[in-house]
Amino acid sequence: MLGALAIDELAAKLRTSRGVAAKRDIAAAVTQLGLSGEVEFRAGDDCAAIPDGDGFLLLAVEGFMNEFVAADPWFAGWCGVMVNISDVAAMGGWPIALVDAVWAASEEDVAPVLAGMRAASKAFGVPVVGGHTNARTDRRQLSVAILGRARKLLTSFDARPGDRLVAAIDLRGRYRKPFANWEAATDAPPERLRGDLGVLRTIAEAGLARAAKDISQGGIIGTAMMLAECSGVGATIDVTAIPRPSGVALERWLQTFPSYGYILAAAPAQVEAVRQCFEVRGIAAAEIGDITTGGRVAITDGLSSGTVWDFALEPLIGCGALHCQRTEALA
Repeated sequence: MLGALAIDELAAKLRTSRGVAAKRDIAAAVTQLGLSGEVEFRAGDDCAAIPDGDGFLLLAVEGFMNEFVAADPWFAGWCGVMVNISDVAAMGGWPIALVDAVWAASEEDVAPVLAGMRAASKAFGVPVVGGHTNARTDRRQLSVAILGRARKLLTSFDARPGDRLVAAIDLRGRYRKPFANWEAATDAPPERLRGDLGVLRTIAEAGLARAAKDISQGGIIGTAMMLAECSGVGATIDVTAIPRPSGVALERWLQTFPSYGYILAAAPAQVEAVRQCFEVRGIAAAEIGDITTGGRVAITDGLSSGTVWDFALEPLIGCGALHCQRTEALA
């Protein structure tokens, strides 16, 4: 057990972490673009879900930190493909194609980025079909977008009080220094990568869960915070229950960006079925907490607890029911 003081200190560190700070930038864009209720599509999901026929088109884009692209250009290219595919999977969909926008100082400078993208495209079986290239700028920069499709969605907006939180993470990896990336994909068999991503689609189409989110740069707790905000709920997370690799410190792990990691909200009766969907593929999955009423996200070690975020006091990404209620109250 961590103790009351340690839990409060950990909550404060997570609240002020770099990954969570980056997510707070979303709120200003949501407001300026009028995405808090003035448009047909809800902002805050891993992808925009556009009704189309008997399902949905999924559209997403990722941009990458300049220092990451400069320090590890091949892996940045790989991640450009991987994280977009993961966003589509998080919503219960399957990927169709990608496009990229890449900048560099020369053709030689851009080559490792493109090589990483090509390797990931081949491994995941998703084609890069076009994009934008400029090899006459002062630094490497990268953005990648994806088109996917889903029959039935897992969203960020449908977690309900009483649901249980399940974390599923591929622990068969290692840190790729110097960043907080848990790398569990580049040397995995392509067939396994593709099959593992299909687990979320199976869960969505079987109705085993309503809500899910890809664990992103905000880490496990930051991702749970975004899910809670969009759904207009709170959450209590037992940090000791989160699947974690042996020998990795808890504080570091909670701020890690895993190659394969998802948080799902499921009814209590469905938790074991959800967990087994991952376990049969060798992916660690565990119940880690509860969806609660209100707008407070807290962490606990089973004895002590600490608040990481209270949406009644401040939005994180500015999406979801609580933000809309606050906006209407101020109007």
